Amino acid sequence: MSSSDRGKDLAEGSSRSPGDQSITTPSRYESQKRRDWNTFNQYLRNQRQPIPLSQCNSNHVLEFLRYLDQFGKTKVHLQGCMFYGQPEPPAPCTCPLRQAWGSLDALIGRLRAAYEENGGSPETNPFASTAIRVYLREVKECQAKARGIAYKKKQKKASPSKGDDDSTSAGFLSFS
Repeated sequence: MSSSDRGKDLAEGSSRSPGDQSITTPSRYESQKRRDWNTFNQYLRNQRQPIPLSQCNSNHVLEFLRYLDQFGKTKVHLQGCMFYGQPEPPAPCTCPLRQAWGSLDALIGRLRAAYEENGGSPETNPFASTAIRVYLREVKECQAKARGIAYKKKQKKASPSKGDDDSTSAGFLSFS
């Protein structure tokens, strides 16, 4: 392996060592992260005026997340819909399909990591901005209300003293 091949492997995130001839397949997470990163970069290049990554900010990320909604598979009922707030509506409706909150949250996590792995500094990471966290929280709450499921922060319980709870002594945790 030439030194230029080794440099290419390092740039592509290969875990191969110089003397190792076996090829390590990237994990599912690493593969998805690379696909997401390439998709985001392609999105930036395809704008009417291509946006260099160095000029990318949280507004571009928000536009990208909204763009992805058109490929979503999660029905999100609008407030005027007769099924708004029903977890399992009895009939179909014309409400839009959107990206699920959990998918967006995982995507942002992968893109945040990819940004820094590709030379971006944590201080300028557009995927780590407050605007993105606020957007994800709003999507989560909106989708929860549309389905009639309230997302409430779980309260941490004080740990019971020994012998107070039979379920903990058996090795089971109670989250009720």
